[in-house]
Amino acid sequence: MGKPETATFGAGCFWGVEEAFRNVNGVLATEVGYAGGTTRNPQYEDVRTGMTGHSEVVRLLYDPDVVTYGELLAHFWLIHDPTEKDRQGPDVGTNYSSVIFYHTAKQKRIATRAKEDLERTGRFRRPIVTEIIPASVFWRAEEYHQHYHEKHGGAACRRI
Repeated sequence: MGKPETATFGAGCFWGVEEAFRNVNGVLATEVGYAGGTTRNPQYEDVRTGMTGHSEVVRLLYDPDVVTYGELLAHFWLIHDPTEKDRQGPDVGTNYSSVIFYHTAKQKRIATRAKEDLERTGRFRRPIVTEIIPASVFWRAEEYHQHYHEKHGGAACRRI
């Protein structure tokens, strides 16, 4: 096993995003939380208002000998609509943004290239609005959000 690495993605409601990545071979652990905002130790009720500036994100610990960062990005592009800035499906708000929080300069290069390559394919009619920004403080979400689908079945993402 390689030295585990971290990746952080926002792609809408973190329940479904976490579930999608938990099933990727090479992903060792997942946790949901909040990143990118200005409020210290935000709680879900604050984040959902859109006033904290945080996005709902999934932080992954993965084995780069099994799954590459590029492969994780390919999965990221498939599980949401990167042309929607603050919306994924029925979930609307700044906390549902499409965002890649990079942890290293290498991740930034790979993410930027992957976004450019995807734009060139013409797969989407609208521009890709996914932000690629440095990883910031990750605030772990409340325990009832962790592994939500595993605990509650495949319930659709919704505000609770």
